[in-house]
Amino acid sequence: MGSIVQDLIDHLTLETLDTNLFRGQSVYIGTNRVFGGQVLAQALAAAAMTVDEGDTHSLHAYFLRPGDPAAPIIYEVDRARDGRSYASRRVVAIQHGHQILNLAASFHRPETGFAHQAPMPDVPRPETLKDIAAWRREFMERLPDVPAPRFMMDDGPFDFRMVQPPPHLDPDGGDPVAMVWFRAIERLPDDPALHRTMLTYASDYSLIGTATRPHRIDRTKQYFSMTSLDHAMWFQRPFRVDEWLLYACESPTATNGRCLVQGRIYREDGVLAAVVMQEGVMRVVDRRARGSAAK
Repeated sequence: MGSIVQDLIDHLTLETLDTNLFRGQSVYIGTNRVFGGQVLAQALAAAAMTVDEGDTHSLHAYFLRPGDPAAPIIYEVDRARDGRSYASRRVVAIQHGHQILNLAASFHRPETGFAHQAPMPDVPRPETLKDIAAWRREFMERLPDVPAPRFMMDDGPFDFRMVQPPPHLDPDGGDPVAMVWFRAIERLPDDPALHRTMLTYASDYSLIGTATRPHRIDRTKQYFSMTSLDHAMWFQRPFRVDEWLLYACESPTATNGRCLVQGRIYREDGVLAAVVMQEGVMRVVDRRARGSAAK
């Protein structure tokens, strides 16, 4: 097991403080705030620790405040309902005495039923595409004075292969669509709950950036800010995060300083594993005006 992957697993494994009360440590990824995917994954892990039967089938969360990566996060779970087929949990993430995230999760005991799915898009194989390190080098060469996006900063626990160029390196813009292959860089334990938690973590990477593609934002002249407002996931079929998954993202709308993005996560064999939706703040201001205002 690679140390980067094991470190992430360790950070997503919570400490039990009391009944329904858990503590998680933060993963520093080079920014002054906690990565949203980390808080989502830890909140889901806290909810799952209170469920005896059933697997997560959905979660809905609101990001309330940025988290402090230098401090632990407390997760308080409300056991809202335990039914015969479904169990519901509510989780509040607390840091420095304030709520930073609210999450609701639902768990379902397996059963049989009707089945259909949308087909996987036809895209190039991941082995034929650049890895994130190659895109990072190109970004630094072409935009040396602009900070690289968060997911490009350091080598991480996931291997990302982007079908389209990252939006900040694509001067032609295009439709608000992004296709990204990804997988963990090391083999993971055979624990479905761990794979759901890891997928929750990874689902916050490169999602709302899809909404920027049609707008040709010049990062050398404009200060660009994106912040997640909420996050929802529906787990559909079994999967492994250490095998290739295709994240097919599309933004159907952006308006009033917000953008909405939906994503479908497919296994390599074309089976739809999960569906994601997220709304975020999307703002651009002139860098010179921002600098003057700061002074």
